[in-house]
Amino acid sequence: MIRTLLLLVTMSLLAYIFGDRRLFFNQIILSTIIIIQIAELVRFVNQTNRELARLFLAVRHDDFSVTFRQLPVGASFKYLQASMTDVIEAFKQAKVEKEVQYQFLQLLVEQLHVGIISIEGENHIVLINNTAEKTLGITGIKNWRLVSLVNTAFAEEIAAIGDNGRKLLELKSPDGSTRFLSVDVRSVLLLDKPHKLITFQDIDSEIEQKEIEAWHKLIRILTHEIMNSVTPIASLTETMQALLQERGGTQKPHDHITEDNIADIRFSLNTIHKRSEGLLTFVEHYRKLTRVPKPSIELVELKAFMQELGLLMEPQLNARGIHFGTTVSDTLSMHFDRKLIAQVLINLITNSMQALEGRADGTIQIVAGHDGTGHII
Repeated sequence: MIRTLLLLVTMSLLAYIFGDRRLFFNQIILSTIIIIQIAELVRFVNQTNRELARLFLAVRHDDFSVTFRQLPVGASFKYLQASMTDVIEAFKQAKVEKEVQYQFLQLLVEQLHVGIISIEGENHIVLINNTAEKTLGITGIKNWRLVSLVNTAFAEEIAAIGDNGRKLLELKSPDGSTRFLSVDVRSVLLLDKPHKLITFQDIDSEIEQKEIEAWHKLIRILTHEIMNSVTPIASLTETMQALLQERGGTQKPHDHITEDNIADIRFSLNTIHKRSEGLLTFVEHYRKLTRVPKPSIELVELKAFMQELGLLMEPQLNARGIHFGTTVSDTLSMHFDRKLIAQVLINLITNSMQALEGRADGTIQIVAGHDGTGHII
């Protein structure tokens, strides 16, 4: 501002004395002063522009170590220099914070037990963590095409998934072992550049845990079903022993065994035989878990079937003081798998006995008949 005012004053003086030959030398002196003032003004403007250019170049190239020369004296120039320094410091602080965040994210990604691969464009890998490298058996590879050469099966599966999708993969490891991977593929557009984010997790431990839980559940079911069948068999065996023994535990003489005893023993043996066959069939079906067992359908007389079932469960029912009864027509018959339905009814009766535990007037009643529409219930 001062330079401009001085230049205007000098030019005004020159214009005032211009043409007066008596002041010729004064005119030359003023003209020289004007030239010097213009040169100084140009130098001053160029100096300020150079400092501004240095500021913009520093921001463009992320060079925040730059310092600025002392600008000419003046409050406005001091404010300009302070503002330029503040701008550089602000960008510098922002870069430091950005770098800290990047390093934190990098550390976080490396600590994850999930494989992460980020691909820019077709083949450039911009991010891959240690879990991904260990799982795929690669190290330091930054090109997806090279990954495809090292682990062809994985690359083919990713290509089959496409741009977006999820899939459970069975992958052969370099050591020959098999791994199960849960893979997720997502495509995004960042700064007008396509990126593909691939994440995958080794779920071998989860599958093993589920297999163990399934085996435990199977063992519990088998134990429950076998106990439900073995307990009435053991009770019938004790009943037959009681029919063949005196009260003191000695064997009954042959002439003391009545025809009714023989009939009861024969019926009990027949019931035990059928229940044993049913139990063997049940266990055999559980051994064949790879396929659903085909039912052996036959025509069954319901009354005789219920009588056998009642005789089988009678010792346990009597021991708990529970009355068991059936209401079935003599002519009622149904088509079903005798062994499977017997196992189902044994479980239902056993569960009912447990529900009636502690009650003196417990009763279990099975009723079968027509519902009026031709169906048997």
